Amino acid sequence: MGDQDIRAALDRHWAASEAGDDDAEDEIYHDDAVLEYPQSGERIRGRLAIRTTRGLLPDKHFTIRRVLGHDDLWVTEYVISYAGKPSYTVSIMEFRDGKVFRETQYFGDPFEPWSVPSGLNRSISRQVKISWCLA
Repeated sequence: MGDQDIRAALDRHWAASEAGDDDAEDEIYHDDAVLEYPQSGERIRGRLAIRTTRGLLPDKHFTIRRVLGHDDLWVTEYVISYAGKPSYTVSIMEFRDGKVFRETQYFGDPFEPWSVPSGLNRSISRQVKISWCLA
């Protein structure tokens, strides 16, 4: 499976995730796939178990920011919102024979910008990107 095919499978997966289409969402996984959440220490084994746990989280919405990858390693950066509360997420997917056999997801909740240390000047763009420079 080439990069274009994998990218198309990922596009279908994330669209199905947003639409709540469980059948299409878990189509991307091997039967023996492993999903890891390092922050909680959870390891979910098997496509059916992954599907079951995802069904426990109703009212979720996805906004894909970017998808990058090549060969068997792909990364998706997205925002998942549960009942309107956003969580900034990175999904790292490893493919074997055109299907995901391992996925690791990292979540980050929004937080307030840092206090500006003495001697530094902060500029914030419209996209709320923060850059630091010496004053």
